[in-house]
Amino acid sequence: MRVTGASWISRLGRLFACTSLALLPVLALAAEEDPWEGFNRKVFTFNDTIDTYALKPLAQGYQTVTPQFLEDGVHNVFGNIGDVGTLANNLLQGKFHDAGVDTGRLIFNTTFGLLGFFDVAKHMGLAKNDEDFGQTLGAWGLGSGPYLVLPLMGPSTVRDAGATIPDSFLTPYPHIDHVPTRNVIRGVDVIDTRASLLSAERMVSGDKYIFIRNAYLQNREFRVQDGEVEDDF
Repeated sequence: MRVTGASWISRLGRLFACTSLALLPVLALAAEEDPWEGFNRKVFTFNDTIDTYALKPLAQGYQTVTPQFLEDGVHNVFGNIGDVGTLANNLLQGKFHDAGVDTGRLIFNTTFGLLGFFDVAKHMGLAKNDEDFGQTLGAWGLGSGPYLVLPLMGPSTVRDAGATIPDSFLTPYPHIDHVPTRNVIRGVDVIDTRASLLSAERMVSGDKYIFIRNAYLQNREFRVQDGEVEDDF
């Protein structure tokens, strides 16, 4: 039986509440997915320290001084750039309808949306997709491999970590020769991304490392399976 991601998580929670026996396979699965937990926790602590004292304050300051329409516009510009990679990966996965939607979004947002500052395609019924090479490899049948926390980059897996290399060539940074310009654009991208995650911090509870690990792995499985996951119980 297949269920949507939200229903699957809800059902999983009910099963854990009903019987402690359900914890045994889950704990075994966690050990299998995160065999490098000791190393990962050290990298996580390093990343969290940098985030606490640098990235998060910068993101909060950015949100404070930036008008909402400008913040949304900047976020849309980077989203428009990201649609290039999404288009390529939809083609690699044979999702030609979604690739057509991505093409339409790029054309309309880049032209009428002023390089993507305004998401006009959304109002035309062209919904934004989200694909990357890690999802493409997963669609091709490659397993995720062990969970891996990358320095400065955060949660990942062996498969997704390797997939960032081809994805990076579909971003503007390797093609910008002027180093100061490249660094400024990349810095704004990082701060914008961190600012977009500020509101999500309210959901974090318990052991922060485990919460983020489980959320990441479930989200990646959900996205690789296009919203359908196996109900193993």
